[in-house]
Amino acid sequence: MVTRDATAPSGRSTKFHLQEAKAKWPALQAAHPGIALHLIGPLQSNKAKEAVALFDAIHTVDRPSLCEALAKEIARQGRRPLLFVEVNTGAEPQKAGVLPQDADSFIGRCREDYGLEIAGLMCIPPMNEAPAPHFALTAKIAARNGLKLLSMGMSADFALAVEFGATHVRVGSAIFGERGTTE
Repeated sequence: MVTRDATAPSGRSTKFHLQEAKAKWPALQAAHPGIALHLIGPLQSNKAKEAVALFDAIHTVDRPSLCEALAKEIARQGRRPLLFVEVNTGAEPQKAGVLPQDADSFIGRCREDYGLEIAGLMCIPPMNEAPAPHFALTAKIAARNGLKLLSMGMSADFALAVEFGATHVRVGSAIFGERGTTE
């Protein structure tokens, strides 16, 4: 299975990504049956309806308002994309995601309060730090919560991520090249 994320460099809105994906996805899906579309960028709660309808996996579940919106749309549409909780392993203020020390309780709330089936965790280590400790931490959190899927590693560090158990890697720039921004 080949996946292509529907995200781009920071600074572009989720609305644009959803519109871009909606415009491009039907033709790709028709040309390549079985291809899956994964959302790895930020998702606004008010876009949950479109995201549940379009994406096969959402890698950025990170706050109660999004959980509530996703739960509502999953129940309404009867469609169940794979859901990954995003963990902000570096506690970077500019990044989304739950803090590692809050991950267990957040996963529990996803399951108990919202009835969400969490398939795995996603992390993006800080650019200026070695990724191995972040991958190890994410794998440890996943294991103690019974989660089998790990979305971690990008073009520069995916091999290391696989060593730590990654089941999903984001290697878009290695395959497709760097994306330009459209402002």
